[in-house]
Amino acid sequence: MNRERPMTLLGVFSSVDRLQAALESLQAAQFKALSVYSPVPLPEADALLAPGKSPVRFFTLAGAVLGCVSGFWLTLWTSHQWDLITGGKPIASIPPYVLIAFELTILLGTLATLLGVLLFARLPTRRSRITYDPRFSEDRFGVVISCPPSQSTRAGEILRSSGAEEVQVKK
Repeated sequence: MNRERPMTLLGVFSSVDRLQAALESLQAAQFKALSVYSPVPLPEADALLAPGKSPVRFFTLAGAVLGCVSGFWLTLWTSHQWDLITGGKPIASIPPYVLIAFELTILLGTLATLLGVLLFARLPTRRSRITYDPRFSEDRFGVVISCPPSQSTRAGEILRSSGAEEVQVKK
């Protein structure tokens, strides 16, 4: 199987307007893997690149529900396995078990969130992405596009026509 290794293009811009035009053109051409480097916060770019709501929240919910259910199950199972009748109180008394269920809810919710973040951030990664330029901390803006080699010329043309000062191609 011959899979094409994606190419990375880095466009350097001198103004926010040109960067904004490039992002709009790239999204119109349906390029998906975009990253933006900027010396200042850019809410306009964030609005264009925002993927929507994070799917990590479902990991958190699933972990929390599993933790709560397992907390109550653990305490109820333990109290029924080893009966300790004190003062005529019922064996399965829910109020003291809430503390254990709460703690397991927090624990498993946190661990599931960590798992979700690691999965969706693709961490750990095996290859480094060396696309940063020190000018992005001073006065320039950058757009990084990852695309198949067959689409790299089209992406480069879009960057140049949007006013990129330079376009670097990295394999």
